[in-house]
Parts: sequence; structure tokens; C-alpha cells
Amino acid sequence: MSVTPDTDDGRRKLKRRFREVTSDRSARKISGMSDHPVPSLRDADLTLKVEKKDANDRIEAAQRRILQLRLQLGGKLGTGEIGPPLCFVFEGWDASGKGGAIKRLVASMDPRHVRVVQIAAPTPDELRHHWLQRFWPELPGWGGVAVLDRSWYGRVLVERVEGLATAEQWRRAYTDILDYERTLVDEGMVFGKFWMHISQDEQLRRFQARDKSDLKQWKLTDEDWRNREKHREYTIAVEEMLARTSWDGGVWHVVPGEQKRYARVTVLETAIAVIENGMRQHGMEPLEPLDDD
Repeated sequence: MSVTPDTDDGRRKLKRRFREVTSDRSARKISGMSDHPVPSLRDADLTLKVEKKDANDRIEAAQRRILQLRLQLGGKLGTGEIGPPLCFVFEGWDASGKGGAIKRLVASMDPRHVRVVQIAAPTPDELRHHWLQRFWPELPGWGGVAVLDRSWYGRVLVERVEGLATAEQWRRAYTDILDYERTLVDEGMVFGKFWMHISQDEQLRRFQARDKSDLKQWKLTDEDWRNREKHREYTIAVEEMLARTSWDGGVWHVVPGEQKRYARVTVLETAIAVIENGMRQHGMEPLEPLDDD
């Protein structure tokens, strides 16, 4: 459904679409996966917090466990067997804490053992190919780990909202994405997909803080401010993305990010569960956690 929100008719259609996509019944119908819970931004409790000492202790313990699992996946611990490829996908609002979460996720790993990829707009040459082609080289092989800051989901988010893809293209992309991920999962890929969620008020506070910091101003662009004006359109796109592309092999985890500490703890502890579950699905039992030194 393509609408122009700058007209009365466009605003009415946008409101109707917003109600449809954010309703439980519509989301489940869109998803077509009745046996799998449909994630939604509305389910994220943005009041959740964790005390600083508790957060630090949990992050330290999680990073230690992630390092142990990473070494086991790479055949450096345990039997020497190489584990399945692991791909973490991060999406979220501007200033929602993706970078901070990724930094903590990979902090304990040797840089040679993990690849962090920032996905930007496609180049002119990449536009000449199938739109998913440019992501293949960034994916990990067996025993490898990749972390994507943005991803192929831009097709149904920014490209949809900003008119960079036609309605036919972004509508078809849901099927493209599911086929793509299923193909990878069938070959062993383990996915962890995170949507970092914050309120508009918290986003504004972070924008203003960045604007006042000489060392952080570079993170803030005119486009970031402009995107706030399209928050409703983006919310509709996000809700539909969550409903239509969360599946057993690629579950979306909506992370309440109003408090950065809570978001980082949640991402790390969820990542551990994703890794351990993925290993077990491939007949690889995770090692028992190491005792604290």
C-alpha cells in the first residue's frame, strides 16, 4: 500500500494502515506463521532498567561465555569440531544503541575471529545486480561469525519509506528475504536478529546530546532529523517487517533500549541463547561455562 501522507486522504490511509499492521490479528495474518509468536514494538517494555553494578557483572559474565562459545565454534576449544556459521543482524531506530550493543558483543573476541560489517547504500555497480547479491560476500562460513550493522532489511524499511524501491519491489522483498534466509539456514546458518527500540522522546534526547558533543556530532546528520518527521511511516514498515520476516530460523528479538545498560545486557544474554540453541540444533553440545577466575 503506497500513500502520500501530505494530503488528507493520505493521512487517513496511513492511520488505517497503522491500525491494521499493529493489530495482533492483522500481524498474524500477514505473517502466515501462526505457530510462531509475532514480535511487535508494542510488546517492548521501555521502562525496564538494570542497576549499573548488576549490568557490569552480567556483561562481564556474558562476554566470557561468548568468548568460550566462539572458540568452540571455531574448533579452538572442545573436540576441535567446527561449528555452524553465526550471523547477527542489527536494525533499529537512529541512536537506538546498535553500535554500543555490537561493541559489547564482540569485545571479548579476537578481531581475527569475528567480522563486523556496516551496511551502507548500494553502489552504482551493486545496483546493476540482484539486490541481495551484495550481501553474500559478507556472510560467514562454517566456524565463522559475522555481525551486520544494518542489513538486507533496508529494502523494506528505508528503501520503502523513502521511495528508493518501488512498491512492487519492496512488497516482493519479504518473499525474497525469507527464501534467502531459509536457503542459508538449510546450509547451517544460525541467525540472531535484533531490533533496537527506543521512544521518540529518548531519541530526541540522544540527538541533542550528540549535537552538543564535539566527539559525537559526526554521528548526527540532517537525514536523522528528517527521519523523525516520518516516524509513523517507519513504524508501519517496522511492524510489517517484524510480522512477515520473523520465523523459526530467523526470530526477531525486539530489545527495549530506553536504558542503554539494559539493552546491552539483553543483547548479550540473548546472543548466548541463540548460539547455544544453534549449536544444539547441529548436534554440537555447548561446553559447560567456565568457572570465574
